[in-house]
Amino acid sequence: MDRDSSDEDDDRRNLTYRNDTTRSSFNVEELEPQMRRRSKLTFRKGYLFALVLPLLIIFIYFSTDIRSLFTSDISSFKFNAVSGQIRESQLQALHLLNQQQSSLLSIWNHTFVNSNNITTVQFDDIKATLLTQITLNKHIQQILLSPYKAGDTLQNDTALDPSSAGYDFHRCRKVDQKFSERRTIEWKPRRNKFLFAICLSGQMSNHLICLEKHMFFAAILNRALVIPSSRFDYQYNRVLDIEHINDCIGKKVVVPFEEFMKLKKNHAHIDKFICYFSTPQPCYMDEEHLKKLKSLGISMGKLEAAWKNEDVKNPSRKTVKDVEEKFGSDDDVIAIGDVYFSDVERDWVLQPGGPIAHKCKTLIEPSKLILLTAERFIQTFLGSNFIALHFRRHGFLKFCNAKKPSCFYPIPQAADCITRMVERANSPVIYLSTDAAGSETGLLQSMIMLNGKTIPLVKRPPRNSAEKWDALLYRHGLEGDSQVEAMLDKTICAMASVFIGASGSTFTEDILRLRKDWGTASICDEYLCQGENPNFISSEE
Repeated sequence: MDRDSSDEDDDRRNLTYRNDTTRSSFNVEELEPQMRRRSKLTFRKGYLFALVLPLLIIFIYFSTDIRSLFTSDISSFKFNAVSGQIRESQLQALHLLNQQQSSLLSIWNHTFVNSNNITTVQFDDIKATLLTQITLNKHIQQILLSPYKAGDTLQNDTALDPSSAGYDFHRCRKVDQKFSERRTIEWKPRRNKFLFAICLSGQMSNHLICLEKHMFFAAILNRALVIPSSRFDYQYNRVLDIEHINDCIGKKVVVPFEEFMKLKKNHAHIDKFICYFSTPQPCYMDEEHLKKLKSLGISMGKLEAAWKNEDVKNPSRKTVKDVEEKFGSDDDVIAIGDVYFSDVERDWVLQPGGPIAHKCKTLIEPSKLILLTAERFIQTFLGSNFIALHFRRHGFLKFCNAKKPSCFYPIPQAADCITRMVERANSPVIYLSTDAAGSETGLLQSMIMLNGKTIPLVKRPPRNSAEKWDALLYRHGLEGDSQVEAMLDKTICAMASVFIGASGSTFTEDILRLRKDWGTASICDEYLCQGENPNFISSEE
């Protein structure tokens, strides 16, 4: 107990030394010697430290690379990044070299193995393919050099450019239609002399071809052409620009039916009704169509045949002189029907721009609303570089199988032909105009691939108020009209970079006519799986 009390007192004294009365004042005499000793010792330590520190710094500097302490991690990171970039470039280059090897082998197998008969178009293909390989080689060089080059360009980039070396070449170039060399006839209608057009065979495409031939007949006979009534034929003013024809000729050469009836005070008489074909049925005119004409306020005499044995299945070739002799007349109104199958001055009729002298590209042209809608659709969905495919299926099987060989191709074969054209034309998208079922178009889409990439098949979508490309047709009440939609299809196809058509289809023939007249025809245009068609590309020769 006493021990604990003594310890507590000692602790208290140690803690409260400042209150000790024996140290209540400073002893200056005792402190001065102590301070002098301490300051002297401090001075000696500082002097020693000042001498040792520079020597230590010099030693560390020469024994160690200070910069490496800070840059080693950065250099390692840069090296790994460049190494990865080089590896990626090498892999890309190997892939491209493999593609180049395949293309060159394809040229060898398809050209030099069978080199006896190489056409001009095939030779163009060879040149274009070699140009592609030159360009591909340039691409490979750029990829391999990309980890080492400074900036975005190579010093020798110009030397690697095929176009700068004189290799520029377009594989699917436009056909030179030689419009200046056209053979034409002037259309100068005599006053109050009319030709009434009769077009009854087939669908709208057939009727348009028939109408174009009637224009040629009217020019030969110096008559104005009367466009049929929509109650007897199609409503042509919904799909064609009728006034465009008159503007191109520079005078009134085409008269709508309603205007014609006003001139005749709503009662017109056909003075002569002449049938171009007599077999199998004169003029393709049955009792129902005769009743329709009479209900429109038109009277007529007896039908007569120009030639007794002229058959639609085997039409004979005729000349301008033959037409003048058989159909020339001083009567005010004559009718000729049906001239769709006629074969009059074929080379003259089929030339680009047609046989009639005019100041436009083509006389028969889609309406302005259809033209603008087609341009807006292309701008929205396709772009300027696209292939157009008319893939006719419905009702075409029987027609094609009657031919030898058949023009109806299984989906896998068609897909292979289309893919080859995609590679040749270098187009990223295909516009599909078809009557095929979804099961067929779906399979076709799945099989059209190039270099592992699917080439999209684009069809016109159903009406959607959020889309504006077809607003003009909708506002003018033309949306949903089957004939307007068919003409819109033709117009889009006629504007394509390359066109693939269906052999034997008048729809295709109408598109080819527009492409020739508009100057959009390409040397790559062809019938599906039939290669270059001589009847089409002959205009270039």
